Order: sequence, then C-alpha cells, then structure tokens
Amino acid sequence: PYLAVGDPDYESSKAYVEALDRGGADVIELGLPFSEPIAEGSTIQGALVRALDAGMTPDRFFGFAEELEVEAPLVCMTYYNLIYQYGQESGPRPFVERAAAAGIEGLVVPDLPAEEADPLREACDEFGLDLVFIVAPTTVGDRLDRIMSRVSGYVYVQARLGTTGARSDVSDQTTQSLDRLREYDVPKAVGFGISAGEHAERIVAGGADGIIVGSALVDIVAEGVEEDLSTAEVADRLEALSRELKAGAERGYAARVEAPESR
Repeated sequence: PYLAVGDPDYESSKAYVEALDRGGADVIELGLPFSEPIAEGSTIQGALVRALDAGMTPDRFFGFAEELEVEAPLVCMTYYNLIYQYGQESGPRPFVERAAAAGIEGLVVPDLPAEEADPLREACDEFGLDLVFIVAPTTVGDRLDRIMSRVSGYVYVQARLGTTGARSDVSDQTTQSLDRLREYDVPKAVGFGISAGEHAERIVAGGADGIIVGSALVDIVAEGVEEDLSTAEVADRLEALSRELKAGAERGYAARVEAPESR
C-alpha cells in the first residue's frame, strides 16, 4: 500500500499508515510530497496538495517515519528534485543517509531515468537501501536491461500506460509486462489501477509477486475529509481494504501454486 505522508494532517496520517500495517501490508510505500508529481493522477495529486498545505517537508517526513509503529518495511516514493537538493551538498547522498537513519529501507523515484541513476544507486549501496525502478508496458530491449541491472528490492511493474488512479478492471498490458520480466531474478510488484481484492488475485495468479495500491486507499482518505469522518473511521476503512487486497493476493498465489504451468 501507498499513502501520501501528512494527508490530511500529520497525526491522522500516522494512524492511517499504521492501519495499513494491521491490515497485512508486506511493504508500505510512504509518499514524500512534491509539487510536480508527474507520474500521479488527480487522486494522488490531491493528496500531495493536502499534505503540503498541512506543512509536510522532507525533515518532517523523516520524523514521521521514525515515529511509526509498524512491522512492514518502509519505502519512500518521491521525486528526484527533493533527493538531489536535500542537505548542505547537492547530490543524493545526504538524503539517502538521512533516510537510512529514519528506518527507510528503499526508494522509488518515478522521474529518475536508469541512465542517470548511478549516483543514487551508489548512495543506496553505501547505506543499505534498495532502489526500486518502474517498468512501463513500453519498456523493452536495452533500456529494460539497463533498468534491471540497477534495480533492487523489487521492480515496480506499471500495469498500464498513463498516470496512477484506481480502475475497475485489470489491463491486458499487465500480463505482457510480467512475461517480459520472467527471466529477471527480482520480485515483481504490479501497480497502477489496482483497487480490489479480485484485481490482486488475478494479477498474482498471473505471475506477480506482489501488488501496489495507492489511489484506492487515497480515495478513502479524501472521502474522510469530504465527509468529515473521524480518524478512527477512516483508519478502519483503510485496514479493511488492506485486508481485502492481501487476501486476494494470497488467493492468487495459492491458485498459481496449484497450477504452476500457468505461470
């Protein structure tokens, strides 16, 4: 699961992330808000605006991560401008060092091309963080090889072209992307458009090692703001969807084990 940190405020956001952990999250992607989120659809853009309006900054983000009481590993999803400009010296090393101290175990940076990622890869190696890359349905050939030579932790498989956002169906592009990645020995987690346990089941049964869900969860937070719901009510809804998604993924894995020839 993914949530934007600080949406709609610091304390509520902590309760929401911890609810996802109780719901069975295996890894939690924490969105560090940035003003130009080019990979995001309107749902997550709205969450990032709310978080920025509430005062979220990189330093508050790291404090937030340190205060969380969760079992799941934490991954920071943000944009390279914030990483590069953090600290007293330009370059990614100060950000990665601070992230490691805060308990962050990996980074997802949607706007960083693999061809320009060596400085961040080196900093992640120095401080023991994974660096997750996004593979689009159109990523093939030498570029795919370059990305996969630099990825660690898991590869974020973009289920469809376009920006993030919950959908009601599973794209045929998902299967094609997973097929291209079979030869690479790194876990494959599929994101973009997943919103229900049924989606999780189908995608994991088709060969994915995990699923990534953001907009469907952020929608619950936004509804809480619009309907003036209590933090506890919103947290309960997030935990319930987290459990639904985890159960769907587990069903998909069980089906795949029972019929390995379909992988």
